[in-house]
Amino acid sequence: MAKRLSVIDVDRCVGCQLCIYACARREGRGGTEGARIDVRSAGGMRRGFVVIVCRACDDPPCARACPTGALVRREGGGVRLAAKQCTACGACRAACPFGSIQGDSEGRPLVCVYCGTCAHYCPHGVLALEEIEGGDHATG
Repeated sequence: MAKRLSVIDVDRCVGCQLCIYACARREGRGGTEGARIDVRSAGGMRRGFVVIVCRACDDPPCARACPTGALVRREGGGVRLAAKQCTACGACRAACPFGSIQGDSEGRPLVCVYCGTCAHYCPHGVLALEEIEGGDHATG
């Protein structure tokens, strides 16, 4: 069964960014470079934070926008990157209505691989990796 990352309770987010660091470290990197998730301030501690994750769209607009077919639709929603086909044009990032496609230092897309590492390291239960069946998630 396919999986997707879900924001369970954004009000619990304190902006610690452990999810970002865990995601980047999964690839053997330090800091935040290479992370496929983002946390942004909605106005500091009073207003809270916005957690930006791939929504695993059934019909991903990022894949439709890719001129080379480098983003391939994943069973259950979302995409996988065929890196050899990517030209780093940025069309996928521009097409994502949620802003969930991060970019590497060369402008290539960093897309969620639905591993759940970020959720595992979130100390406040903001994120969860859920099993999904087609049709009950974002459609982009």
